[in-house]
Amino acid sequence: MIVVSSANGIVGIREAVAILRAGGSALDAVEAATRLVEAFPDDHTVGYGGYPNLLGEVELDASIMDGRTLRAGAVGALKGYKHPISIARKVMEELPHVLLVGEGAARFAAEMGFEQENLLTEAAATVYQQGLSGALPEDQRAWLNVGISGNLARLARITADPERASGTVNFIAQDGDGNIASAVSTSGWAWKYPGRVGDSPIIGAGNYADNRYGACGCTGWGELAIRCSTAHSVVLYQRMGFGLEQACRQAMSDLAAAADTTTMNLVAINRDGRPIGMTTVPGRTFVWMTPEMEGPVEEPRVVVDLTTSK
Repeated sequence: MIVVSSANGIVGIREAVAILRAGGSALDAVEAATRLVEAFPDDHTVGYGGYPNLLGEVELDASIMDGRTLRAGAVGALKGYKHPISIARKVMEELPHVLLVGEGAARFAAEMGFEQENLLTEAAATVYQQGLSGALPEDQRAWLNVGISGNLARLARITADPERASGTVNFIAQDGDGNIASAVSTSGWAWKYPGRVGDSPIIGAGNYADNRYGACGCTGWGELAIRCSTAHSVVLYQRMGFGLEQACRQAMSDLAAAADTTTMNLVAINRDGRPIGMTTVPGRTFVWMTPEMEGPVEEPRVVVDLTTSK
């Protein structure tokens, strides 16, 4: 049994391990851990307190996947609900669909009895205003209100900064029955175009789990993970006989064909529960813990230089 997460998952990893210790499922573990991160206002990349889109609205994405059955549920561009991971699980369990977005996702959340609330904290609102004005040269800041009202596409290009304004939480768990589950949740790219959906709710891009081979969750430049199906690639390469590290390296190297430079991070396990973290940015870490441990271990991620992968 093991739980693996991105570094910001340290907020919830002990809860996930406690569930496994008590004989709970991997699905329950990853959902509960993700909810704690979603409710943590100091994490501006996930849930409550997440940085908003160009209109100052917090839009959340999340997905959950059951590696035993390959069932999955996801929501995208969801407004007004703090725990998209739980809504994603309800999609998986209650609907014949995998992904709901926007107004449909919010309608479903209300039908399932989730409480609607304002997700924009004062701190996030302040950074939103500073981020927009700071993205423009001083002589162009008078254009800001015009851009918001009528030219969001141009403004989105100006404020685009996936290196600084993106983030996600990933959780992967393997329970006592050997079942694997994965969960991913994010507020997405800060100052994004309204309705933008990244890789987090896209099964195969930012999240994938399969008991037979392993699981992977991604964070970073979501558009590239979508284009390269990064999470599924990690699992697929293991199916093809690659070892865990080799599979992750190959999936990361595939990104080099899609962009000259990128920021990508992943956490993964193989079917034996061995964990790994990988990144294109030196200094990044990941966290893992087993029920036998008193506390989580934070380890450096393996660094991959994509400039040598072309």
